[in-house]
Amino acid sequence: MAASGGSAKFARYPSIQQLQLFLILSEELHFGRAARRAYMAQPTFSRHITTLEERLGVNLVDRTTRRVALSAAGETLVARARSVVEAADGLCREAATRANAAAGRMVIGSFEAMTSVDPIPAVLDELRRTRPRLDVEVLRIGFDAATAILRGEVDAAFVALPVPDGIQTLPLTGGPRCAAMSSDNALADRGPLTLADLARKPHIGWSERVPKVYRDFWAVDPRPDGEPVRYTPHAVVDYESALPLIAMGEGIQLPPDAARWLYPRPGVSYVEVTGLQPWTAALAWLPGKRDEPFVAALREATREVLRRGRGWLMYREGLSGGSGRISAAPH
Repeated sequence: MAASGGSAKFARYPSIQQLQLFLILSEELHFGRAARRAYMAQPTFSRHITTLEERLGVNLVDRTTRRVALSAAGETLVARARSVVEAADGLCREAATRANAAAGRMVIGSFEAMTSVDPIPAVLDELRRTRPRLDVEVLRIGFDAATAILRGEVDAAFVALPVPDGIQTLPLTGGPRCAAMSSDNALADRGPLTLADLARKPHIGWSERVPKVYRDFWAVDPRPDGEPVRYTPHAVVDYESALPLIAMGEGIQLPPDAARWLYPRPGVSYVEVTGLQPWTAALAWLPGKRDEPFVAALREATREVLRRGRGWLMYREGLSGGSGRISAAPH
């Protein structure tokens, strides 16, 4: 079968290998030395040069019994050949960089059980789909999630806002909050409660690793009437550590309402509270890591999931005075 016009055209183009051999010959000006440098038999080397000349339609070298010299055309074309070979080398280096960027290991922090909250499971699925060679480790972190980001313990993290200055975020979802208290508390069977109802209830104390901006928001400290919150002497760094203390009646916390199904525990009751500012989940990263390949891939996966679904619209509607409740259902 005859070759098509396009195939015949490409068949006349010189190969990168032929150009590389021509450059070696232009430096050695000796077929034997050039062949040895290319780890090739001399007859084979000579055939490659002859084929290159046929494809270009010019003689590149003047051959005599005593010496080899570049022809006038060869002198002119050697610089062009070098630029083509260098461009091909650059292409291969760029491709290798891209391939290496697609493979590797990434540590993603998850505030408590945050990766169980939509749309985060879909985000992780999208990341694995687009970066199948990337080894993703999800590391559970607690109330000190922002500290883990700032210390470089994770590449990025799914966190509950707010976070300190110096961390960039992309909001994902959110919803109402509630009060977590001992089932023996007299208020456990009441509801909805107000913050005034909780005024005398101490809040479980935080570890110093937890940023102040986070502690103040989640304890509502100070309260709307200006009164500071009273804390227990504990120094918890995660919600799992707080739950036994709550069950024993040591104090309360004001977690996301999603804690009802994420952390059901004997002796812990979740009670509706009006007047609590809704919580927001976000993807967070350091500005210096923003454009690193893995973090950029995670950010793009997050945006793609938000574009496909209604997560972003629901988030915006919730903050703008819609229902005030944003989906945070189990995946």
